[in-house]
Amino acid sequence: MSYFQQKLANTQHHAADLLMQLQTLHGLVFLYDQNQPIIAFLPQQYLLCQATHTQRFEQVAFNQYQLTDSAYSATDFVRFDQTNAAPSDEFCGGYIGFLSYDYSAQPIVANSQRVQPSLYLGKYLSYLRFEAEAWYFCSTDEQAEAIFAQLQALLKQQELHSDTFYLHEACSPRWSKPQYMNAFHKIQDYIKAGDCYQINLTQEFTATAQGSLLNTAKQLWQLTHAPYAGYLQLDEFELLSCSPELFIEFQANRQIKTRPIKGTMPRFDDAEQDRLSKQKLSQSEKDQAENLMIVDLLRNDLSVYAETGSVKTNQLFEIESFNQVHHMVSEITARLKAEVHPMQMLLSALPGGSITGAPKIRAMQIIEELEGAPRGAYCGSLGYFNFDGTGRWNILIRSIQKYQNHVSLWAGGGITIGSDAEAEYQECFDKISAILDLLNTWQKKDV
Repeated sequence: MSYFQQKLANTQHHAADLLMQLQTLHGLVFLYDQNQPIIAFLPQQYLLCQATHTQRFEQVAFNQYQLTDSAYSATDFVRFDQTNAAPSDEFCGGYIGFLSYDYSAQPIVANSQRVQPSLYLGKYLSYLRFEAEAWYFCSTDEQAEAIFAQLQALLKQQELHSDTFYLHEACSPRWSKPQYMNAFHKIQDYIKAGDCYQINLTQEFTATAQGSLLNTAKQLWQLTHAPYAGYLQLDEFELLSCSPELFIEFQANRQIKTRPIKGTMPRFDDAEQDRLSKQKLSQSEKDQAENLMIVDLLRNDLSVYAETGSVKTNQLFEIESFNQVHHMVSEITARLKAEVHPMQMLLSALPGGSITGAPKIRAMQIIEELEGAPRGAYCGSLGYFNFDGTGRWNILIRSIQKYQNHVSLWAGGGITIGSDAEAEYQECFDKISAILDLLNTWQKKDV
């Protein structure tokens, strides 16, 4: 399989600007991937699940696809070649996509489904990589040179294809504060009754909108500087990630790593106030206990597929600072058993413990009962596999989803017996207030 690489001429450096120019290409996806940005498009084939119905599509011409199979599984679709090792820890051609919380939860609990795509996986041979302050077209497709020529022609067009985005009204919480408090106290009752130890309670912020969500990407990514930012466009569905959280990294030699976030304090402009906020989180016994519950849950999840004795906690209660918040982060590593398919392991481990609770199944049942609406892509995962099985998948927090004219943004936190209702309610806003305030600048004003 030959490899074609060519530098793009006179292109916008910022990924959001380039995505705007490429918006007519099918399967358009962007991953920031820890400062190793890639933009992929025109998958050879892809898997799409919507309304619990999974279908496989295949490219028949440039930017044209046809249905080939139904009822196709993700594990069958994703095929690896261990002899075709990626030269580094970045995307080098393979499978990119997302799995929603709804899709991941469905085999475990009787949950409701959002009416929008719930799984997408594309097989990408052509993509753009940003390095040395330039974008490079990379491809192992047999038609690589022809694709590059058509790409260059598309980029020369001056007109952007994106519809102007605006909100019809401010994006605001679906719940009132009393409704949140009611759900909080019900969780406390469940904990006291011995049903669970921790529940990740989240609330939805919604609005109706017109135009492409991609118009907001540049400013939102500049605001958040999120290591696992991303974007995916599928016809009437858009997913924009500003996520700080890694779910699972699949490394060479079957090594895997997960870095759960549990514990949050706000950032402040005043340096001393910010230092004290960070110190408070670092010394918080409540947050450490909450974080440890999730570490134990994830250690258990990984051990099902890991070689005996390989599961290790490398970091515990580390504090990482992001633009709006400080987070408490731990790190767990393991080595996959030789017979385990990485896609199988990803599907089994989702939804992540940091956004469900403990014990996991009962936590998900309580989430389904109390939250009042399906989460959709929120708390699912966006990421990739190279053809050798290496790759990275995030947790879709701090993420906006748009389907048709409906925009949705969620925030929440882990509730334990030691949680304070007012503090937990405020934490929801600490996490997304900056994103929400910026998003609401696109609200259409009455003239």
